[in-house]
Amino acid sequence: MIPGLAPLFIADFAHYRDVLVLEDDPRPGVPLRKLLTPETFDSVLDLFGAQFPDSDRRGLASIWSKYYFIKLIPPVVAASLILDHRLPLQLDDLQLVLDEQGRPAAFKLPGSGQRWSGNPVDAFQRFDDLLEGHMRPFIDTLAALTRLSPKVLWSNAGNYFEWLSGVLAGAMPGADLSHGRELLNASHLADGRRNPLYQPVRYLKVAGQTELKRQRRVCCVRYLVGGLAFCENCPLPHRKVRPAVDAALTLRQP
Repeated sequence: MIPGLAPLFIADFAHYRDVLVLEDDPRPGVPLRKLLTPETFDSVLDLFGAQFPDSDRRGLASIWSKYYFIKLIPPVVAASLILDHRLPLQLDDLQLVLDEQGRPAAFKLPGSGQRWSGNPVDAFQRFDDLLEGHMRPFIDTLAALTRLSPKVLWSNAGNYFEWLSGVLAGAMPGADLSHGRELLNASHLADGRRNPLYQPVRYLKVAGQTELKRQRRVCCVRYLVGGLAFCENCPLPHRKVRPAVDAALTLRQP
């Protein structure tokens, strides 16, 4: 655990205590640039895919990326928004700890980071290390390795970012979460490029129901994985709803 982040890891968030760690963590880690080479990632996806026979590797890569993003995004974003803590997230400097099934379990960081010396001027500055230093090279490389659309991977990340924003707003109503909302509602980045995290989910009215239905804008292609069907928030028409929640991917999350 990074000591400066200790105030985050309480109640339902306690299980993230050992997800962001330093290089002295005893668990073996793989440098992310090495992981994202054809030979190494193929071996990881083979290990991960052993539990899902007869699966399309694009679907496996998408599901694997969900494990990756649900480990990375909540503690990093919470550290920034709640503690104003800036973490070193450059892809070339990090190692990934995998569990026995090849799933992302923890990230080894080269340092503990520090508080922002001055308030970030906007969401793009606050989250630049995460988006441009880490997620963009990660997604671009993973998409090239697996022939999976980058839109699917960005949608997987955005789904968890949006979900976390709602969780934090409910748990800490007095916190300033405006930069999180700003990022999700900006159609373009500061340099004019399209924002890949723009409104990743939508809320729809359903006849006969008082609560709005939360729906992703882009399908995660989970149906390509053997034994899995469509998600409950899948945007595809005529989908099948899986009767049981995938417990491995769920902590009161979408």
